[in-house]
Amino acid sequence: MEFREVAKSRYSCKKYDGRQISEEQLEAILEAGRLAPTAKNLQEQRIYVVQSEEGLAKIDSLTPCRYGAKTVLMVAFDKNNVFTYPGEKRDSGVEDATIVATHLLLAAKDAGVESCWINFFDPDKAREIFGLPENEEVLMLLDLGFAAEGAGPLANHSSRKPLEETVKRI
Repeated sequence: MEFREVAKSRYSCKKYDGRQISEEQLEAILEAGRLAPTAKNLQEQRIYVVQSEEGLAKIDSLTPCRYGAKTVLMVAFDKNNVFTYPGEKRDSGVEDATIVATHLLLAAKDAGVESCWINFFDPDKAREIFGLPENEEVLMLLDLGFAAEGAGPLANHSSRKPLEETVKRI
């Protein structure tokens, strides 16, 4: 699929049919995350694949937004392995993990898999119930699966502001 078509057709799926994605699809998605750029190539991302019934029950205890997906990726980053920017007010952790997550969801669409970016959960609780190290911060959850019958993008999915409202040349 051409990139423009991937970007245009990808939407947040909120109803999955319960089928598991293939290992080949999962590997393609994870590889895209591995290839994502990070500041100073620190690669501080940590991606946890949740597919077991026990793990999915933990996800369900965190959020009502799994929507029946059989695979959820939990994207985190190592807070001790980030680049601190000049001025020392920001570091690369959140933005690098966000770039990785974006690669994952676009690769999912390219692999024929729908996804939904989930941030409706308590990241500290996620770290706690999954027993993740204290130095890792959970950024987001990413549902992966196949759309159920009747699922689709929101009515306003294709509505976009004109470029001149969001882009300024200075």
